[in-house]
Amino acid sequence: MASLGWSCMTSFLTYETNKSVVVKSWSVGIINRLVQLMIISYFVGYVFLYERAYQEADTAIESSVITKVKGFGKLENNVMDVADYIYPPQGEGVFSIITTVITTHNQFQGICPEIDGKFNCSTNSCVFLFKGIITGVCNTSVGTCESEGWCPAEDDSVKIKPMAEFVNFTIYIKNSIRFPLYNVTRGNFPPTIEPKKCIHDRISNSLCPVFRVGDILNQTTHNVTELGGEIGINIEWMCNLDQDVELCLPKYSFTKLDAPFEKSKISKGYNFRFAKYYKTADGTEFRTLHKAYAVRFEVKVTGTARKFSLIPTVINVMAALTSIGMGTILCDIILLNCLKGAQQYKEKKFEEVGLKRSTVRVKRNNCYSDSGAISISTDY
Repeated sequence: MASLGWSCMTSFLTYETNKSVVVKSWSVGIINRLVQLMIISYFVGYVFLYERAYQEADTAIESSVITKVKGFGKLENNVMDVADYIYPPQGEGVFSIITTVITTHNQFQGICPEIDGKFNCSTNSCVFLFKGIITGVCNTSVGTCESEGWCPAEDDSVKIKPMAEFVNFTIYIKNSIRFPLYNVTRGNFPPTIEPKKCIHDRISNSLCPVFRVGDILNQTTHNVTELGGEIGINIEWMCNLDQDVELCLPKYSFTKLDAPFEKSKISKGYNFRFAKYYKTADGTEFRTLHKAYAVRFEVKVTGTARKFSLIPTVINVMAALTSIGMGTILCDIILLNCLKGAQQYKEKKFEEVGLKRSTVRVKRNNCYSDSGAISISTDY
């Protein structure tokens, strides 16, 4: 046990130092330089030039979005303007353009038969929830369940021709952003753009924030005319503040947010209901119910501002210099395990030095005393 403890103590109380060994081998030298070249290329090309690791990034973008839609359309022989087809009307970053409306007029509170005849009450029990609260009574005259609620019940199987003109509507997006770390503010309407001639085009007029609805839908390559849908308008600000701040400009892209549900059998597209309430002369309340199919637009703003900073530059330079040493590690593995002269390289690279104690007799005042002296022995 004592010998084991002494062995552990001896192993612990050791010191290691580097020893330089020059290996004259073309193959190992080429591998070493290639690895170093790959590491340097990675840090220079990807880390510093592509990722711009010498800059500090501000991703806490502050953003404000105001929208305005213009255009006229025709739905069931009625001319529709912005007040008719935009919901909500406040001009926020999320809004809907109504393309089709199924209207149920003069609904009063009462008891009426269900319109949907999929569950005939002569063969099915009246326990299903349709357009109101099921009373459990079968209306034998029409063969459907009876419900309590707003009557007559809504019939959403009616086919209404969508408002075709909505593809020519225009959407103006007013976006202002701020990067708080650098206190930089920008707007998405450059002063060089002529407002009256401004319609967004990916190639010829990519900075114009006025978009034609049909162009947006063409870029998403999805049909939302009949059942509606959800469209994302993405505004991306990627700003290099080491350059002129006027070069900090937005990029626009469009995505169909509900694309994963197109093959779903339940709730395709996008629709919602709203009602307008009235009263008769005797005070009885009634309403007109609207089921609206719409294209829902959601404006999303993202951005990053970058500027030179000494701290990330020093950190990444030190990381690059440290990583260059990986070439030495790889070459050591090859020399110690793969080449024919591996044993000879091991003997040259690893040298074990021990300390031996010798006794020297010193004469003082006609007396001899022992004094410890240390000599270094080298084992190969």
